[in-house]
Amino acid sequence: MTTLIANEDEVMLRDAARGFLDGAGAIRNLRENREAGRGYDPKLWSEMVEMGWAGVLVSEEQGGSGMGFAAANILAEEMGKTLVSSPFLSTAVIAATALRTAGRDASAIASGAATYALAIDEGPKFNPEATALTAEAHGNGFKLSGTKTFVAEGMSANRVLVLAKAEAGLTLFDIDAEVTGLTREKLELVDYRDHADLLFDNVEVTGEDVVGQVGDGMGALGTALRAGQAAVSAELLGVSAGAFGMTTGYLKERKQFGVVIGTFQALQHRAAHLFSEIEVTTSAIMNAGRMLDEEPDAADLAVSVAKARATETASLAVREGVQMHGGIGMTDEYDMGFYMKRARVASEWLGDYGYHAARVARIRGMAA
Repeated sequence: MTTLIANEDEVMLRDAARGFLDGAGAIRNLRENREAGRGYDPKLWSEMVEMGWAGVLVSEEQGGSGMGFAAANILAEEMGKTLVSSPFLSTAVIAATALRTAGRDASAIASGAATYALAIDEGPKFNPEATALTAEAHGNGFKLSGTKTFVAEGMSANRVLVLAKAEAGLTLFDIDAEVTGLTREKLELVDYRDHADLLFDNVEVTGEDVVGQVGDGMGALGTALRAGQAAVSAELLGVSAGAFGMTTGYLKERKQFGVVIGTFQALQHRAAHLFSEIEVTTSAIMNAGRMLDEEPDAADLAVSVAKARATETASLAVREGVQMHGGIGMTDEYDMGFYMKRARVASEWLGDYGYHAARVARIRGMAA
């Protein structure tokens, strides 16, 4: 097995990201976004672009750094710790990987000129293979008709990656978000981020809009989805770590009957259990990043183990955080509730625990 020790570049990247986000991307930014009715702060995203984060998976020839998937996971994890919202996952990870896989230019992502919405889901659960949105042949192109839901960055992005069902099979398209016939309806979720339903009414696209080959949309999207699943797992790990840090800090300060509650053995045991779960999940996510960098086509197992573990760990972390804080843990005046809300949404995106546990079972030959 590949060693799970961070290399020097990764340590430097984590330190730089943590230093920046602790200042510029603290949880107060989430509150500001909520009050402004926006999914993320464009100024903060511009600063991330300037630091090269948008190009972490874009080649140097196209203006990126090409640092790789393990590096992308590090950035996602650090964003999770302070609940920073941005187009990073949908744009810098998923869209950049899809374009790279198909041999398309991704320089607009690295420069910050393009942000992407990911239009994959159509039902309450992640299931891209069940896509029903149609791509009907029309002249030298297609007409797209149907609906996509739970679209990350659906209101703000200027480009859309959309999976559609053509006669030849599932096909991935890269289209302008302002194209005629595309309607975007804001979707209110508990984490206050940018999500939308997208309605396609005979949206005309050309053959140049096809990412990869007609009928091979999952071929173009496969590694990109694995990369996104690993990165959202890393973000969930960051959410877990952020919630854990807030909880242990509270245990060291809160007193009952003049005694610091962190001295109670029962609470110490619960905190130690959560710490252990976070450590194991950290290894799973690091392994997923290494597998994506070294053998992306063979990374399904590592990625699904990471997503399943990250989902369970984040759920434990926020539940313990809320319970150990008592009533204030549920209020918006205190930050713990925001961790709980983000964990809930991120756990569903790109496949929930059940989806990934089932995939692990299939890969290991434990299920049909």
